[in-house]
Amino acid sequence: MASFNLQIITPDKIFFDGQAERLIVRTTEGDMGILAKHENFVGALPSGAVKIMTDGNYKVAAISSGVVKVSENKTTIIAEAIEWADEIDIDWANRSADEAREKINAAESNKEIAYAELKLQRALNRISVHTSNKK
Repeated sequence: MASFNLQIITPDKIFFDGQAERLIVRTTEGDMGILAKHENFVGALPSGAVKIMTDGNYKVAAISSGVVKVSENKTTIIAEAIEWADEIDIDWANRSADEAREKINAAESNKEIAYAELKLQRALNRISVHTSNKK
């Protein structure tokens, strides 16, 4: 299978920089599979799973929002945060979800609610990606 250059970066690091055979991401428009020589595309990525195929095997990561830019020979993802599913600290993710729920219940403004809901969404995404990767 033909491969393409995939680079995933965050504000803190280069998360992935190498060849991929296939990439599956959830955009705001729906799930998208990307192969070599894909048509040009730019899209927003909500929190969700990113699946990268290299050497015929998938590796899954949890992304906390970002953007994807696809060109014929290169795909770039700029993410707020991303981590491999098998490296997610599930206890921390569960605590983070519980804290976010408490903040939603105690919020005194719409801004506080919106911030806590984003935190809850990120935590639930990490839990979901970690759990689905174990199956």
